[in-house]
Amino acid sequence: MNTTNESKPRVKRVFKYELLLLLMSMIWGSAFVAQQIGMERGLGPMTFNGLRFALGCVSLIPLILWRKKHLPASDWEARLPYKACLGAGLFLFAAAALQQIGLQYTSSANSGFITGFYILFVPVLGICFGHKARKSLWAGMMVCLIGFYLMSVTGNFVVSKGDWLTLLCAVFWACQILVIDHAAGKGDPIRIACVQFAVCAVLSILSGLLFEHCSFDQIQAASGAIAYAGLMSVGVAYTLQVVCQKHCPPAPSAIIMSLEGVFAAIAGYLVLHQTLTIRALIGCVLILSGVLMVQLVPMMRRRKARALAKTLPI
Repeated sequence: MNTTNESKPRVKRVFKYELLLLLMSMIWGSAFVAQQIGMERGLGPMTFNGLRFALGCVSLIPLILWRKKHLPASDWEARLPYKACLGAGLFLFAAAALQQIGLQYTSSANSGFITGFYILFVPVLGICFGHKARKSLWAGMMVCLIGFYLMSVTGNFVVSKGDWLTLLCAVFWACQILVIDHAAGKGDPIRIACVQFAVCAVLSILSGLLFEHCSFDQIQAASGAIAYAGLMSVGVAYTLQVVCQKHCPPAPSAIIMSLEGVFAAIAGYLVLHQTLTIRALIGCVLILSGVLMVQLVPMMRRRKARALAKTLPI
């Protein structure tokens, strides 16, 4: 009886964090529209990224100060892994730049779903570091590639420039995730995020100054898109991810986070009136299915193995 009563509050807590993860996916998905709107207002992709990541970096400073005041001093004594932060910032800059440039040539829906390929590229790149790849990875890759073909390849068998750039961006997102994974446990995650955002912002602003022309009027016209992409997508959504994934099981987390592409398609339709053909919709479903296959099949196998182990005699 006591165990049952104690489990109910825990289930409620997990459900609360799952709802917050859903909110995070909605923010990330709708941010693709904000990114497109920012460039439609005249900002170049590098300038837009520089401003939004600078804003995201600044938005984390109050949270860092609050954590420093309320967390044990031992959490702040260890030095940050600055080399890893620099590497993560470089990969973040490359990924964000390719994604932002790609959005000039493709839709929010395509960008959202193709960006989700990073979930596949993480284990693929992990092979280089000696990690084993399960059969579900290669099966998921094949399903996603078929989906990519249906979504991106036109009747002339040509893939759009934006889709290719977004696919390459997913590789750099995967590299950034692996670097952050390497740095995990070596410093406060919020400060690590703040430093990598700062690196990305500086590199993006320098690139914008060198290769783009920007006026105050353009920044003012795109201020709403910058604020949403900076405060909500970079600042709020990342913080929600850090907090929620500590409390949510991996399987539902993977499902909820993979909905980012779905919300990108919905936001693109509602705000920018972008539509998808039946062929492209089938491609979206296949990409989403392939991503979930890679995440969920190994988890289901481990769960079955643990259940079987409990039934075996000692």
